[in-house]
Amino acid sequence: MRQTAPEGRGPVRYGPPAPDTGLPVLPGLAGLLAAAAGRTAPEPPGGGPVLREAAAGYWWRRGLRTHPEDVVAAPGAPALLLALLAAHGGDLLLPRPCPAWWTPQARLLGRPAYHVPTPAEAGGVPDPYALLETVRRIRAEGGDPRLLLLSVADDPTATVPPPELVREACEAAVAEGLHVISDETWRDTLHHPHDTVLLSPAEMCPDDVTVLADLGGALTPAAWPCAVARFPPTDPSRADRWTDRRARVLDVLTALGALVPGPVAPAMAHALDEPEDITERARRAADVHGRLAGAAYHAVLAAGALARPPQAGRHLYADLGPLRAGLAARGVTDSLELESHLTARLGAQATGGHRFGDELGALRVRFGTDMFLGNTEEERAETLAAPDPTELPHVASALEGFRGALEELR
Repeated sequence: MRQTAPEGRGPVRYGPPAPDTGLPVLPGLAGLLAAAAGRTAPEPPGGGPVLREAAAGYWWRRGLRTHPEDVVAAPGAPALLLALLAAHGGDLLLPRPCPAWWTPQARLLGRPAYHVPTPAEAGGVPDPYALLETVRRIRAEGGDPRLLLLSVADDPTATVPPPELVREACEAAVAEGLHVISDETWRDTLHHPHDTVLLSPAEMCPDDVTVLADLGGALTPAAWPCAVARFPPTDPSRADRWTDRRARVLDVLTALGALVPGPVAPAMAHALDEPEDITERARRAADVHGRLAGAAYHAVLAAGALARPPQAGRHLYADLGPLRAGLAARGVTDSLELESHLTARLGAQATGGHRFGDELGALRVRFGTDMFLGNTEEERAETLAAPDPTELPHVASALEGFRGALEELR
């Protein structure tokens, strides 16, 4: 199957969007945005005091001691991650697979990025022994590893690594002098929050972890870009501008003009305060997408393919390697061709594993659960309100189409 690149899409310019909630904007958030529409000035670099205070409260409620001076806000996670990488310098280590938007940030800075395999039980965190071996090899080759980027609620694998694995990986990284950036964008999308233990690396290694979170993961619409970072608390008397990573991140954001839009800031602060309408919507959305991901997971297994049980997010990562013969009969021999074939067959984005750092020859793909919500606002609202969305006719029909697309590959 001959592939051609879509017009205007290159290795950096084209990245798959994060799985969307597919849900309408809450009236309270929309009202705050409308009320602030007259604000003509952006927030100051790193966010204003109200926004940073709200972010500090968000992390306090999750057991992380945080003050406004420990927080930086930016217009979206990519800009914030770019500033973090620039502030720390050195080579970057990433789990394989990892979110598609991580690696381009290092590429734009000209920084080497090394993928480390993840263990069988979960993605998002590298295998600790493989991490140590990779660090040793990089240094032997003259490299300078300084950062480990990981995720405790993972895109693309939709898994939550067990706390003991997170601890071992972080302790190994810190022992080797690496700083850890923990992307916790999806931590509030757990499908079964009472049965899943999610522990932030910042709880284990408080002086060596920066936490990054994009509000579009669970709290706000993806079209309103805002992300926040929590830095390890620093004694102001010992702060030095040349070693203070938060100050250097502010310098980078200022140079980029990466400022949170003024009209967006009040809505973001409101969402971070987590009033009942926000938290109830987030819990309900996580439950619905969890049920849809579970149904898709069983469809993948029934077709003879492989996947880890989804625990968070709005996606499922499947390994169609066992269906290689059926795919080859259709001219599909790698994940790029798999992406094209399944996207056309399903009428929805199916993102090949090569975009997440997996090998091109591995037949892995990420499915977004928003394809099962419905085609109209009315259907999506009905899906959100249903006790069991998989019993709705339009959802059942979409799931049946998904099963059929996989079954025909056997």
